[in-house]
Amino acid sequence: MSLQNSTRLLPTQFFLLGIPGLEHLYLYLAFVFTMVYVTSVIGNFTLLFIIRIERSLHEPMYFFLCMLSSIDLVLCNSTTPKMLGILWLNSHEIYSEACLTQMFFLHSFAIMESALLLAMAFDRYVAICNPLRYTLILTKCLIAHIGVLAIIRAVALMLPLPFLLKRLPFCSANVIHHSYCEHMAVVKLACADTTFNNIYGIVVALFIVGLDLFFIICSYVLILRAVFQLASTEARTKALGTCASHICAILSFYIPVVLSSVVHRFGKNVPNHIHILLANVYLMLPPLINPIVYGVKTKQIRTRVKSVFSIHFICSTNVCSDMRKDHSKQHSHWNGRHIN
Repeated sequence: MSLQNSTRLLPTQFFLLGIPGLEHLYLYLAFVFTMVYVTSVIGNFTLLFIIRIERSLHEPMYFFLCMLSSIDLVLCNSTTPKMLGILWLNSHEIYSEACLTQMFFLHSFAIMESALLLAMAFDRYVAICNPLRYTLILTKCLIAHIGVLAIIRAVALMLPLPFLLKRLPFCSANVIHHSYCEHMAVVKLACADTTFNNIYGIVVALFIVGLDLFFIICSYVLILRAVFQLASTEARTKALGTCASHICAILSFYIPVVLSSVVHRFGKNVPNHIHILLANVYLMLPPLINPIVYGVKTKQIRTRVKSVFSIHFICSTNVCSDMRKDHSKQHSHWNGRHIN
């Protein structure tokens, strides 16, 4: 089949089914997902703002955290608004080009997040195992190169996806049994042999998750070995405490991925809405958890957030007080004129 015919057969629009089987809970799910989305956006923007204005946080660890927050913002904004449109407004249609764009962004930025978690594991390894050379090894130039390499790897692996899908004939099928344009959910609609697409998706997923997770585990094996060689319990506790936030970020990202994969392949009797909910958790949990965990665990961030809100509260109080005084003066002046 020619490329022209394949392009012609790509539907103008796809119909996102949402979460079939849970339609009676859409209002409750919409409320929960909206709260999660708003909290994620505010939390990540706050984290970026605090790191930007607080000079004591201009360190390699927090540069990586800025990258992670930026990726989380793209991840939650690539899928959640459309999903909320389905839940709140019953808006299921999505143009095919928008669907392919959404697919590219959500998968490529998920790969970038995996790369950043690996980079942050390397950061913790250097900080604990070679602290005297920490700033010499993790220079701004190296951090920038790591960020660029993470982008190049993700784009190189995900850029073929839209073109691989465009070459497939879709006949009359355009109903995606999902709440967003996930690669395999769209591939299932094609009325042709999709073996290559299936193999490509599985290989990329195993390559990214398997390889990155393997190196993260190796980093923490070396970290734990170095920590338990420390003389005092206090030093060991402090060293492990610096890794706690990163460990939470790793768990919030990889556990939903692994759980969703296991349920998808071995849970033959698991309802379809469970698969879809796990896929949504996979995209929505890290952007929610990361700013909360790093905000709670990092003293500089906690202190700066408190000071910003304290200044805002004091300014608001002073403004209200000044407004009340002005109003009182105007009221007294009006009463004086009225008596005269």
